[in-house]
Amino acid sequence: MGIVNAGQLIVYEEIDPDLKKLVEDVILNRSPNATELLVEKASNYLSNETSTAKNDEEWRKGSVNERISHSLINGINKFIINDAEEARLNLPSPVSVIEGPLMDGMNVVGDLFGEGKMFLPQVVKSARVMKEAVAYLVPYIEESKDEQSSSNGKVVMATVKGDVHDIGKNIVGVIMQCNNFEVIDLGVMVPAETIIQTAIDEKADFIGLSGLITPSLDEMINIAEEMTRKGLDIPILVGGATTSKAHTALKIEPAYTSGQVIHVNDASRSVGVLQSLVTENEKDEFIKDIQEDYKKTRERLADKDSKPLLTLQEANDNKYIFDWSNYTPPKPNFTGVKKVEGIKITDIRDYIDWTIFFRSWDLAGQFPKILEDEVVGEAATNLYEDAILMLDELEKTDTILLEAVIGFWPAHQENENEVSVFDENRENEIIRLNFLRQQKPQGIRPNFCLADFIKPASDFVEDYIGAFAVSAGSGIEEKCLVYERNNDDYSSIMLKAIADRLAEALAEYMHERVRKDFWGYAKDENFTNEDLIKEKYTGIRPAPGYPACPDHSEKVKLFELLNSDDIVNIKLTENFAMYPAASVSGWYFSHPESKYFGVGKIGNDQVKNVSKSRKETLEQTKKYLRPNLD
Repeated sequence: MGIVNAGQLIVYEEIDPDLKKLVEDVILNRSPNATELLVEKASNYLSNETSTAKNDEEWRKGSVNERISHSLINGINKFIINDAEEARLNLPSPVSVIEGPLMDGMNVVGDLFGEGKMFLPQVVKSARVMKEAVAYLVPYIEESKDEQSSSNGKVVMATVKGDVHDIGKNIVGVIMQCNNFEVIDLGVMVPAETIIQTAIDEKADFIGLSGLITPSLDEMINIAEEMTRKGLDIPILVGGATTSKAHTALKIEPAYTSGQVIHVNDASRSVGVLQSLVTENEKDEFIKDIQEDYKKTRERLADKDSKPLLTLQEANDNKYIFDWSNYTPPKPNFTGVKKVEGIKITDIRDYIDWTIFFRSWDLAGQFPKILEDEVVGEAATNLYEDAILMLDELEKTDTILLEAVIGFWPAHQENENEVSVFDENRENEIIRLNFLRQQKPQGIRPNFCLADFIKPASDFVEDYIGAFAVSAGSGIEEKCLVYERNNDDYSSIMLKAIADRLAEALAEYMHERVRKDFWGYAKDENFTNEDLIKEKYTGIRPAPGYPACPDHSEKVKLFELLNSDDIVNIKLTENFAMYPAASVSGWYFSHPESKYFGVGKIGNDQVKNVSKSRKETLEQTKKYLRPNLD
C-alpha cells in the first residue's frame, strides 16, 4: 500500500491529465508497458525545491479565466484582485466578470462538491475568494450603473426567535452563494413577522429557517401557521441539529397548508433542493415526491408498533433503587456560588474534542484518524492546521474571555421526581427542580429520573447538588463582524466553531476540577482526554435541553441559583438559549452510579404533575415539554 501524506494531496481534477492517465494505467493495469511509460515521464519531474516552486506557479501561465478558476477551486486569494481587474478590462462590463469566469469557476466548485471531490472547508475558502473578487468589482458596477448580475433565486435566511446559534446557517448561506443564489441573512433571534415581511418585501423565492434548541421547533411551526394565514406559498427550508424529517412531516408541513416545507439534512443537500425548486420541469414532480415521502413518514410513525407508556405511578414504582443507608454522599469544599477566574486557553486546549469540530464542518470521522482518511484526510488536515493557527493567535492575544461560575447546595429528593435545593444551613428551600422520568417500558431496567441520584428526604443523609455555567463567547461577535466585513466567512465560521469547542472544553475542564478539588470526591483520578470524551469518570454534568433533562425552561432555575447575570456574561433568550452561543450550563451529580440516559416520550399525567408543581398553566407546561409529549 502507498504511504499517503494527506497534507500534500491536491484536487483530483487538477492533476496533470497526462500524468494522471499514466498513473491510472499502472494502478488499473490498463497497458502492458504502463510502468516503462510512467518511469520515462518521471524523469521530467525534478525533486529540488526550485523546480517544485516553479511547478506550483505554472498555473499562472494560463489564461485569465483559467487562473480565476484555479484560484477559486484551490481557495487561493493571493492573485484574485489582479486577475479580476484583468478580466474586467477584457470583458464588456464588470458584471460580465461575475457572470463569466467567476461563476464558471464556482460552478466547477459546486460540481466537485456535489461529486464528493471537494469538501465543505474547501468550498468555504472558495467562497472567500469569490467574495473578495465581487467586493473589488462592486464599485465599478455602481460607477457604470450596470445591471446587477442575475441569480438563480433569492433566499431569506434566519435563525428563529429565541435561538442564537448560527454556524450551520452561515455555512448553508455560503454554499448557496457559491451556487449563485442571492442570500439575505437576517441573523439570529429573528421574529416571525420580520422573516415573513422581509420575504414579501424582497420577493424572495425561498425562506430558510435554522434552529438548534428544541423550542425553535415550535417557532418554526408558528412561522408556517402565519405563512398559511397570510396565504403565502414561498417554499420553506428548515434545518439545524434539533430538526428532523420526522418532525417536519408530523408537525411543520401540516401547519403550512398554502405552501411546501422541506427538511434539509445538511449543507451539501441545500443546493440540490433549491435547484430542483427553481427548475420548472422538475419543481412540481420534486414537491410531489416530498409530499408523498412525508405522507409515508406520518403513516409509518402512526402505525409504529410500540408499547403504550407506563403511567407515572408505574414508572415511579420502577425507579432506580439505591441503598442510601450504606453510602455517605461527599461534601463539597464550599456551598453557594464561586466564580473561577484566570482560566486561559492554554489550560483547556488539551480538553478540546476535535471530532465534534470536524463534524461541524460536515467532515465525519474520529480524530486523529480523520487526518489520514483516504477520502476527507486532505481537507481535514488543512482545516486542522488552520484551526491550530487561529487557536495559537487567540491564545496570544486573549481575544476570548473564558468565564466560569459553579455552585453547590444542600439538596434532597422530593416526591419521586423533584429535587429540593436549600440554603447553606438547610433551613429554607431556595428552589424546587423538576426532573422528568422515563415512562417508556424499560424491561428489566429501571425507569430513570435524575432525581434518583439525590438522596430522598426520608433518609437521614446529607446530600448536595451542583450547577455550572461557562462561556467562551465573549469577544467573538465583534471579531466575526470584522471578518465578515472583509468578506472572510471562512475565518468567521472557523472562529465560532473554535469558540464552541472551547466552551465544551472549559466545561470538561471545570468538571474535572470539581471532581478533584471543589467537590473532591475523585481526587486521584487520572484520565486522558480520550477517557474524558468517553465519560469514564464518576459523576455526570447533564445540561437542560439534553436527553436526561430535556426541559429548557428549567435553565431559568439554574441561572437563578448561580446568580449568573451578575457574575458572568451569559444571558438567556426568551426561548432559553444561552447568549453568547459559545456557552454551556448544567447540573453536577456526584453519585457513583449516576448516568446519562434519554427521557424519551412522557405521558399527560407527568405533564400535569410538573404543571402543578411549578404552579403554571397546563398549556404553558405542554409548550415547554412539547418535544417529549407522547
